[in-house]
Amino acid sequence: MKQLDFTVRSNEKLNEQNHLIKITPTDHGPLPEMYPGQFVQVLVDTSPRIFLRRPVSINFVDNENNEIWLLIQTVGEGTRKICETPAGKTMNLIFPLGSSFTLPGESGNFLLVGGGVGTAPMLFLGKKLCEKGFSCDFLLGGRSQSDILQRSDFEQFGTLYCTTEDGSFGEKGFVTRHSVLQKKKYDFIYSCGPRPMMVAVARYAHNNGIGCEVSLENLMACGFGACLCCIEKTIRGNVCACTEGPVFNINELTWLD
Repeated sequence: MKQLDFTVRSNEKLNEQNHLIKITPTDHGPLPEMYPGQFVQVLVDTSPRIFLRRPVSINFVDNENNEIWLLIQTVGEGTRKICETPAGKTMNLIFPLGSSFTLPGESGNFLLVGGGVGTAPMLFLGKKLCEKGFSCDFLLGGRSQSDILQRSDFEQFGTLYCTTEDGSFGEKGFVTRHSVLQKKKYDFIYSCGPRPMMVAVARYAHNNGIGCEVSLENLMACGFGACLCCIEKTIRGNVCACTEGPVFNINELTWLD
């Protein structure tokens, strides 16, 4: 874990709520090792009303360009201020934090399911799986076509399937109703997104005997397990999602009871 200043290289508005921000260490030093599912805590120093950092999933690590990509949804003043940071400005991060997805030790078919801004860690995970020679499919869901983000990036690392609630892109409906789930057999599923979606994915995986890990999006204020904002009930009792997670095997959670 490090605290480091980064320089914003680019800030692209993807739709009305989401920005893709690419940052590089200001001191030009190499990035430390990071893993899919981990997150960063971003300092918001442009508002006197905001004291706590904001947690953001690591969307992608571009080692060639020494960049971290952050896919950020504006849900309040803190994330809005971050998304207003222009290229050339400095951003302070504490990173990498939390647990990561488990990379498989043997070959198989892997499905990566993301909903909304929860698609963010799926891109980095897809890259890691591709580098190891594994085959993976992406299943992304959103309310409408504008919510399906970074499609061309995902297509570099696997086959892309999509659903939208209004039917404007891909199949109409929810990710757990996509026809690919009837056509293909998967050995493991990874997921991140709204809790109802992840619960549905977890139950699908459990009912079909498929291993599954999910990355929780609990409210995280400190990132170190001190504030107890992100408590999650597990079979071991209550734990802090920021330190014990955010990635959990579904068998650790109480969703299947």
